Amino acid sequence: MNEITRTAARHPFLDGKPKRMLIDGKWLEAASGKTFETTNPATGEVLARVAEGDAEDIDRAVAAARRAFTGPWSKFKPFERQALLLKLAALVEAHFDELAMLDTLDMGAPISRTRGNRLRALGMLRYYAGQAVSILGETIENSLPGEIMSFTLKEPVGVVGAIIPWNGPLTATIWKIGPALATGCTVVLKPAEEAPLTSLRLAELCQEAGVPPGVVNVVPGFGETAGAALAAHRDVDKVAFTGSHLTGQKIIQASAGNLKRVSLELGGKSPDVVFADADLDAAVPGAGMAVFANSGQICSAGTRLFVERKIYEEFSARVAAYGKSLRVGDGADPETQVGPLVSAEQLDRVTGYLAIGRQEGARPLSGGERLTEGAMAKGFFVPPTVFADVRDEMRIAQEEIFGPVISAIPFDDIEEVITRANATSFGLGSGLWTRDVSKAHKLARAIRAGSVWINCYQAMDPAVPFGGYKMSGYGRESGKQHVEEYLNVKSVWIRAD
Repeated sequence: MNEITRTAARHPFLDGKPKRMLIDGKWLEAASGKTFETTNPATGEVLARVAEGDAEDIDRAVAAARRAFTGPWSKFKPFERQALLLKLAALVEAHFDELAMLDTLDMGAPISRTRGNRLRALGMLRYYAGQAVSILGETIENSLPGEIMSFTLKEPVGVVGAIIPWNGPLTATIWKIGPALATGCTVVLKPAEEAPLTSLRLAELCQEAGVPPGVVNVVPGFGETAGAALAAHRDVDKVAFTGSHLTGQKIIQASAGNLKRVSLELGGKSPDVVFADADLDAAVPGAGMAVFANSGQICSAGTRLFVERKIYEEFSARVAAYGKSLRVGDGADPETQVGPLVSAEQLDRVTGYLAIGRQEGARPLSGGERLTEGAMAKGFFVPPTVFADVRDEMRIAQEEIFGPVISAIPFDDIEEVITRANATSFGLGSGLWTRDVSKAHKLARAIRAGSVWINCYQAMDPAVPFGGYKMSGYGRESGKQHVEEYLNVKSVWIRAD
């Protein structure tokens, strides 16, 4: 048994027992008795069998969340909610290596990446703890005659249905649970069926931290059953969803039944613009890892790489060479830099786009084919891929691939690249590499995207809002704006004369 296999075998959460769902503080089997397998995408190994929730389980969880919302949880003071979040942060810190490995085993990200999320995960929990005691209404001087006072109250929106993707289970779970606990909401979380284990382990830590029964419920299952039931449920006050724009559209339609609040963080086809005056030694790995990180399974990945024509051939070749230098393998290996795709379905999607790119006339400078040699034969591996000679109208330049695939596209001047960068239905992330501060300011204002990274890419902080324009969704996560998504504003009028 090699070191990687031993690491997986001794993981404390993988004890061979079926994983149940958390409803009202109790670990329960699915009402139907069904389970599904979750597997390691690097090896095909079955990690666990997981309770398969459906509409009946969602009903049970929502009812529990409603009871908790109107019950003892509603009496918790801000400092008490803060204390819970700080206790949860301490437990996450104490168990962080275990949680990081669980992410790696269940969805494939390199352990160096999942361990590297320590500051982000703990920072989010502690940021939301601070926000719990910073929720403020305001006194408003109105213009009505007489002595009429007016002020606002901020109140929790209620029961939140949270649906998360598989590409970062730990941080995605915290991104949904954190603001709910801070504001006094309750939550029913539906983790992705491809990678549900970390969410279930984090739910155990919520219990250990003292989160009351029913405040946090976790119902694993499939999107078309459990997810759809949660989105449509008439006793859910808000849905917070991260995933594809196609599913996001379905959630909006499902929300019409009771006009529930919806926030959506959806897909992207983000432009990453490199000018000839950039620090190319920094821009090459920056542009590469804007896509190759997490095997390209990041919604804001800078997959449309616009390069000024005078350096296009050189820069594209350098990014391709950088991609070739990265070590692809099992994410549990500390030396791995690029892990597998999450599933056979995702592998089919990405390799399908590799074929489409070649058919449309794009030229692969690196990668372009699935890796199947040796131990990789059992996993879902695609190497870092750079396509040159890409035209704007090609499908690989227009559609979200969600794999380690860069479309390198030349441009000639700043006005042209602004128009072409914005010629997409998405608007989540964007990047810019230049030493010219005037170019930086001009593009930062001109690009229609929720984030603009200048001489860096994918920088994230709990205090800085993140979200999209256009088909990349609406609402924000992180920052004060995120907390506001979980609050209602009530106006109060008092006649004093």
